[in-house]
Amino acid sequence: MHDAPEVHKFGGSCLRDASDLERIAHIVLEAEGPIVVVVSALWGTTDRLMRAAKDPRYAGRLVNDLASHHLRFAPSLVHSDLNEIFQRVLMGIEEALAALATDRSDIQAYNRLLAAGERLSALVIAHHLSQQGVPAHPLGAEDVGLCLDGVENARTVDLERSAERLDRDAFHGVPVVTGWFGEGTDGNIALLGRGGSDHTATALAALLSAQRVVLWKDVMGIYPVNPRWGVTSPPISYLGYGEAIEFANADATIIHPATVEPVYAIGIPIEIRHLSGYGESNMKTTIGPDIEGPSMVKGVACIPRVCCIDVSVKYSGDVVADLSELIQALKSEDIRICSFETTPSRWRFVLPQHDVKKAVDIIKRLEENISYTYYAAMLSFIGCRDVHVLHELLGAQNGLESDTVHVSTSSTHILTQRVDISSMLDELVAKMSVMKN
Repeated sequence: MHDAPEVHKFGGSCLRDASDLERIAHIVLEAEGPIVVVVSALWGTTDRLMRAAKDPRYAGRLVNDLASHHLRFAPSLVHSDLNEIFQRVLMGIEEALAALATDRSDIQAYNRLLAAGERLSALVIAHHLSQQGVPAHPLGAEDVGLCLDGVENARTVDLERSAERLDRDAFHGVPVVTGWFGEGTDGNIALLGRGGSDHTATALAALLSAQRVVLWKDVMGIYPVNPRWGVTSPPISYLGYGEAIEFANADATIIHPATVEPVYAIGIPIEIRHLSGYGESNMKTTIGPDIEGPSMVKGVACIPRVCCIDVSVKYSGDVVADLSELIQALKSEDIRICSFETTPSRWRFVLPQHDVKKAVDIIKRLEENISYTYYAAMLSFIGCRDVHVLHELLGAQNGLESDTVHVSTSSTHILTQRVDISSMLDELVAKMSVMKN
């Protein structure tokens, strides 16, 4: 693959029935240049594998059910050249479940079991594309040298090691690559976390110097407010990389921060598009380089039930080292740091309320002068770096604490005591619409 390809990732929510395969084939056939496809497991498959891992006595029935389910998507797969691989994957599921029946703590068997969902999906999609005249072939991520930065579970793809080991000759025709897993640092399969297949796609884009990445989902893009709050609005047309990471860290469940990281420094754009709406709507969100321009609110992320912890810092010979030690201690206990700001004399952390007791115990090892206040939510105004713009948007909005504003590189964060969060967000989106017009 010599020309810069496009990377198209299809998530499980886009793989619900055979009609989705037709849409995927249409996208691939319309591509003007080289294309790499990254896939998740078919809708619901990973959940079924996880449930079976807890009770592996039903191995035989599960394998038969999975075989039937995938053959409903690609009935002629068993008569193709890919059938041998298909049967090996099914056998691998049986072997992994047998290992788990003997030892529930066998994490290698567990990872092999879950990775089978992506393997089956890649086979089904590659076969369907081949039936449409596309020279498609399935690729296991670990087989082509995609290396992760951990053992058993990993946060990211190890781009440096992957660049050394990537089998670039395997990327001919239309490769259909398994997402979500790769080779861990111990040589065994390791799994990525939430948003793992999206991260696989952007990591491959960085390794292959792709033109763009398209993440096909069941939404039109990233919305100004998470739809879970019941607020309707069209998707944001453009987010800078930094804005997208801040949004993902706060409340945008559509992407994970690790999705953006591989392409950040290279400048490869990411598009989020709706598979079912393909050809019917041009709505999408593009994530690309941060653009210098007027400060404006592009979206509002909301983290409910937070606590603001203020720490008065005593004199220290190395306050930076103390702060670094504290942050590492909080992270080692899986305490989410929603926001923090520091001065030489004060540290301020915003954390989920359920983590407060554990966090206070950790902080008191270093500093004793601590105070904290509970809030209904933390709001992050994505794209707004000017407090004056924020004040114009908020107007006389009640319940927002102006003395708790924290301005980061891409957003402004503020705390609120208002408990009617959905109504508040609806009001803010309406005001954002007025300001844009």
